[in-house]
Parts: sequence; C-alpha cells; structure tokens
Amino acid sequence: MTETFETDHPSSSIPRWDSYVAIGDSFSEGLWDISPADPDQCRGWADMLALTLSTRRIAGGESALKYANLAIRGKLLRPIIAEQLDEALAMKPALISIVGGGNDILRPNTDVDAIAAHLDHAVAKARATGADVLLATGSDFVGHGSMALTRSKVALYNAHIFSIAQRRGAYVLDMWGHRNISDPRFWADDRIHLTTEGHRRVTDMALVGLKLRPENPRFAYPLDEAPSAPLAVRARESIDWAKVHVGPWIKRRLTGTSSGDSRTAKYPTLEEIVEG
Repeated sequence: MTETFETDHPSSSIPRWDSYVAIGDSFSEGLWDISPADPDQCRGWADMLALTLSTRRIAGGESALKYANLAIRGKLLRPIIAEQLDEALAMKPALISIVGGGNDILRPNTDVDAIAAHLDHAVAKARATGADVLLATGSDFVGHGSMALTRSKVALYNAHIFSIAQRRGAYVLDMWGHRNISDPRFWADDRIHLTTEGHRRVTDMALVGLKLRPENPRFAYPLDEAPSAPLAVRARESIDWAKVHVGPWIKRRLTGTSSGDSRTAKYPTLEEIVEG
C-alpha cells in the first residue's frame, strides 16, 4: 500500500474529544512496547494515541486530554465487557476504544458470531451515553506461519466489526486493511504482540480511523525487503518460540489461568496527559 495522507487533510483539525478511555486486553495495554518513562511499564498504541490527541489539543489552544487505560492482558471479550465497560462509562468519556476478541479467536471452537453479538451490545451501550467508540480489526497473517490458521475466524470477526461500526456509528482502526502491519518485524518474539514500531504504526491507523491525519504520512508503506533467513535458522526460531511462548500458553489454558490474573489497570482514573 502506498497511500499518503497530507498534513492539510480536510479532517486534520483539533481533536474534539477531551477525554478518552481504552478498554481491552494486551493489545490495548500495550505489550510489548516499553514506556520511555518507566521500563517496568508497557505503553502501546492507545497511550500514544492519547498523547497525540492531547498534544494536538494543547497546540490548538484547547485543554489537555484526560485519559484512562483499563485494559488487562489475557482477557477474553466477555470479561472485558463485564469488568471494564461500566467502569469506563462511569468516567463519562467523550471517546472510548473497545478492542477485544483476539484471545477468544486463538481458542479452538470459538463462536465468532456470539462474541460479535457481545461486542455489538457493548458498543450500543457506550453510544447510548453519547460517547464516540473506536473499534479495531484484526491483522491478516496469511503466509505468516501458525497465526495464519486463524485467518478465517479473524476475517469473519472483522466483517462483524465493520457492520457494528456502520450500524452504531463507530470508528474503526483497520489493521486488516493495512496489510503491511503483518510484517514479522512489527511483531515481538511471541509473534502475537507488537513491537514499539508496530505500535507507532497502529497509532497512525487509529488516527486515520478517527478521520484525523497520521503523525507519519508514510505509515502504510512497507519496510524495505529483508533477506530471508536460512531454513535451519527459521526452524530453530520456531522451536524456541514454541518452547518459550506456546508451551506456557497451553499450560495456562489447561489450568484455567490467565496472564492477566492478579493484574490491575495501569491507568485506572482519568488524568490529563501531556508530553514529558
């Protein structure tokens, strides 16, 4: 994709939202982008989006954006909605991102229609408060190893997401449409969470989804082609990946535990967000 977005894009005005709450799982929590201010804390696209919106508001003479992030890694969609949505809406945000379902899709025998119905209910509830809602599609990993096995379920869920957005008047961060994000170099060693650069690109996708100009007008451009590693190296990497990441994931499924157990939201209350 080689589309560019000019800085004089007709919808590049000052963001109108004065408050934003993110709910979801590890994707919105920000794994594995590390905060420059705190090496023990994840940052990620939602935090970057909040800072960008706030910076643009301040530059335009408006108040700083107030931001909260309730997302917790490992959560399925139903617990996200049950545990985070009401808390988020109680803050009366002008904008809320509701992003989940990826952990559900990774499980066998997932009823995609059922989780989409739960998402639809959550979006309707949020929209009834007057809040704008940002959703996100999943990535297209066709040709990228084991993650490609979930492609049909992701595609079906994405179709639901676009239908929900149209029906409810929501915005969409479209990762499926920006195919270059599936480049393995945008993904961490576990192959299911983004690197810092991946989160930056998703931030620009979110801005475009909100009808705002991206920070990097070339965010949708692919990386320069990299030489392919020898087959033996790729095989060793896959074996290591299975030992380090797949094994523990299977163990958690068998024991009914989650990587988010005992974790709390990193930014549980609305606070002004500014650079520095």
